[in-house]
Amino acid sequence: MLLVALWLLAGLLAARQAAEVLRRPPGERLTDLETWIGDRGVLHVSGSLYEGGSFTGTPFSGLVLKPLTRAAEESLGVAWTFGTLLLLVVLGLVVARALPDQVSRHTRLLAAPLAISLMAVSLPVRSTFTLGQASIIPVLLVLLTLLRRTSDRQAGLLTGLAAALQPALLLFSALHWLTGRRRAAAFGGGAFAVGTGAAWAVMPEDSRTYWFHHFGGAGLGEPADSLSNQSLHGLLLRLGLDGPPELALLAVLAVAVAALGLRRAVRYALDGQALLAVAVTGCVALAVSPTSWQHQQLWILLAAVGRVGRNRSDRLMWPVIVIMVMSLDRTALLPDVRLYDVLGDNAPLLAALTAALLMPFLARTSPLWATPRPTPRADVERSRFRYVPLLRLYRRPLSRPNLLLELMLIRVFYFAYSSVRGLAPGSRSLAEGHGRQVLAVEEWLSIDIEYSFNHLVADTPWLKDSMNYYYSTFHFLVPLSLLGWLYVCRPAAYRWARTPLGIATALALVGFWLYPLAPPRLMPGLGYIDTANGPQDFGNPDFGALTELSNQYAAMPSLHVGWSLWCGVIIALVAPRLWMKALGMLYPMMTVAVIMGTGNHYLLDAVGGAVVVAVGFAAQYLLTGTGRAPRTDKDLTLREVPAATLTAVRALPRPPVPREAPAVPREAPAERAGTGAAVAEQDRAPGAGTPAAGLEPATGTSGDGRQPAARAVGDGAEPAPGVAGVGREPGVGTAGDGGEPGAGAPARAASGGGPTEENAPDPAVDPVSPSNGGAAR
Repeated sequence: MLLVALWLLAGLLAARQAAEVLRRPPGERLTDLETWIGDRGVLHVSGSLYEGGSFTGTPFSGLVLKPLTRAAEESLGVAWTFGTLLLLVVLGLVVARALPDQVSRHTRLLAAPLAISLMAVSLPVRSTFTLGQASIIPVLLVLLTLLRRTSDRQAGLLTGLAAALQPALLLFSALHWLTGRRRAAAFGGGAFAVGTGAAWAVMPEDSRTYWFHHFGGAGLGEPADSLSNQSLHGLLLRLGLDGPPELALLAVLAVAVAALGLRRAVRYALDGQALLAVAVTGCVALAVSPTSWQHQQLWILLAAVGRVGRNRSDRLMWPVIVIMVMSLDRTALLPDVRLYDVLGDNAPLLAALTAALLMPFLARTSPLWATPRPTPRADVERSRFRYVPLLRLYRRPLSRPNLLLELMLIRVFYFAYSSVRGLAPGSRSLAEGHGRQVLAVEEWLSIDIEYSFNHLVADTPWLKDSMNYYYSTFHFLVPLSLLGWLYVCRPAAYRWARTPLGIATALALVGFWLYPLAPPRLMPGLGYIDTANGPQDFGNPDFGALTELSNQYAAMPSLHVGWSLWCGVIIALVAPRLWMKALGMLYPMMTVAVIMGTGNHYLLDAVGGAVVVAVGFAAQYLLTGTGRAPRTDKDLTLREVPAATLTAVRALPRPPVPREAPAVPREAPAERAGTGAAVAEQDRAPGAGTPAAGLEPATGTSGDGRQPAARAVGDGAEPAPGVAGVGREPGVGTAGDGGEPGAGAPARAASGGGPTEENAPDPAVDPVSPSNGGAAR
C-alpha cells in the first residue's frame, strides 16, 4: 500500500511539473531551449555560438544539439519536456539500484518513487524543466556507471561523454583511477578527448572561445558573481575579490577541495557506498567549477544518501537539511536579516562543501551503520477516559531533538505560516461584513466591550504606550523563550509541548483562510482608535501603512491569545513554584486585555484562539495519551539552569577527549546532618538516576554497588545518580512517564522507611513530579 502511494505521489508531482511548464506562454517556458533552437537561436545563426552570450554549454553540446533542432522546433518543446520527465524517472530507478548491498529489497522498492518525488520538487529539476536545460543527462550518464553490469570500458565511455558536456565532471575519471579502475579512467579521458576534439574539428572558433576566452565557460550567461553561480569562483567574486588575487586564491582552494573531497569519495567507494562516492565527487565538481548554475546542482541532493549520527534520532538531520536546502529558497530557510545574507545566498555551495569535506558519513563497517543507538521512548500510555480512544501512532520520544534540525524546521514552519497568512483572502468588503457579524453576535451576548475599553486605553497615555509595546514584542518573545527553556531544561516536555502549538497554529491558518475578518481598528464608521498606527484613511482602497504589506484581515482566531494561552498552560504545568504558575496564567489574561485595548481584535477572536489551543492539546493527547508535561532523567533543576546555558551543545558533535588526560576530581559538598550520604555532583552523567520530588538525602548504596547512593531531589536541587523515585520498583532509576530502566536502589529501601517530615514530597512545589505522576494521572 505504501509503495503504491509513493508511486502515485511521484506520478502526480512529475505530471504537475510538466503541466507547470507547458501551460506557460511560449515566451516564458523553456527559455534556455529557445536560445538554442528559436528563430534567432544560436543554432540557426551563422557565426559563433557565443556571440549573443546566452549559450553557456560546451562546443560539444552544440555539436550534439544541432541534429535535434528541427525536431525540437516542430514539437514546440512538448517532446523535450516529456523527454526530461522520462529521464527523471530513469534517474530515480538508477538511484534505487545503486544503493548499498545491505539495503533490503523492500527499501529499494520504496526508494525509487521517493527519489523521483524529491527530485521533482527540488530546485535543480524545477529549473531544468523551466529553462529547458539538459543537465539531467550528465548526472544520469555518471550514475549508469554504478550498475553492476556496466563494464569498465562502458563506465569510462559514459563518464567521458558526461565530462564532454560538463568539463568539471572529468573528476569522475580521477575517482576511477584512485579506486583502481584504471581502464575506466583511461576510457573516460579518451572519450572526453574524442568528444572535445570532434567539437574542435567542426567548430574551431567556438571551441577556442569556450576554452581560452572564457576558460571553460566562465563569463558565459549570467555574470559570474551572480547568486545563480554557486561555485567557489562565484563566492569569491561576491565577497569582493577580483583579478589575479582572486584567481590565485581560487586555484589554492580548488586544489585543496578536490584533493580532500576525492580522498573522501575514494574511501566511501572502497567501503561499498558507490552512490555516496559519486555524490561527494559531484559536489566537489560543483565547488571547483568556474560556474555552477542551479540546474546543475542535483549532485547535492544525491548526497542525502549518506548516513550521519550515532543515534537514531540524528539520522534524519542530514537528509532533511539537504532536502530543505535543495527545495526551498533563501527566504524560507533563513530570516530576512542582513547577518544571514552570506549563509542564505550561498546555501547550495555550503551544502556541497559540507557534503564533500565535513560531514562525517558512517562507514558500512561501523556497527552503528545499520543499528544506531535507539531513541529512548516512553511506554504506551493508557487513556484516563474509557470513551476517549488513543491513536497511539508512535511512542513518545524522551530525548532532546537535534538542535540544528529543530531550528531549521521552526524557521520553515514560520515561513509557511507567514506565507499562508499573507495569501489568505483579504477582500475588504468581505472582511468588514464578517466584522459586523461578530459585533452583532457580541451585542446579542452583551459582551461588546471593545469600544469603551479601546477609548479608555487611547485616552490614557501610559496605558496606551505600554499596551502597544506589549502587543508588538511579547507575541514572539515569550513563546520562543519558553520553547528555548524547555529544549534545554525539559527535553521530553519540549517535544510534548510543541505539538499542540503547531496544531493550533495550523488550525488558525484555516480560520484565516475561511473567515477573513477586519479587526475593530479597520472597521470604518464605528469610531475605534488604532493606538499604534493612528487614524486610517478609509476613503483610500489601500488605506493604512500595514494593509499594503501583509494581510491585516487575519483576525479570527487570535493567535496572540492562542500562543499566550499555550504559554500559560505550559508554565502552569512545568513551573516548580506556585507564584510562577500564577504568573503564567496571568499572561493570557493580560494579552486579551491588550488585543482589545489596542483595537486589534474582538473578544470572540480571543475565544477562537482559546478554542484552537484546546483542540491542539486534545489532539496531542489523542496521539500520545500524555496529559501532563513528562519528565526524564535529563531534566535540569532550577539550581542547575544558570550553569547549564550551553547544554544545547549536546545536540552537536563533540570533539574527542584524550584518554591520557587525567580527570580533575571534584570537591564533594558537605554531608548533611543525619544522613551520611554525599550530595550528587551537579554535572549529571548520561544514564544517571532520576530525581524524585522533594526528598532529602537517603543512605544506602546504588544498585550496582559502585556508587554511593545520593539523595533524590526535585526542582531546586541536584540530581542523584542511581537513586530511584518514590514508588518505583527496585533497580529503576529513571523518572518521568515511560522512563528507561537504570541502576540504583529505591529511595524508600535506602532510607529504611517511608517518607518522613524531611523527605515527604510537596505537591505544591512539584505537582507533576515522577514520584506522584501516577496519582496525578
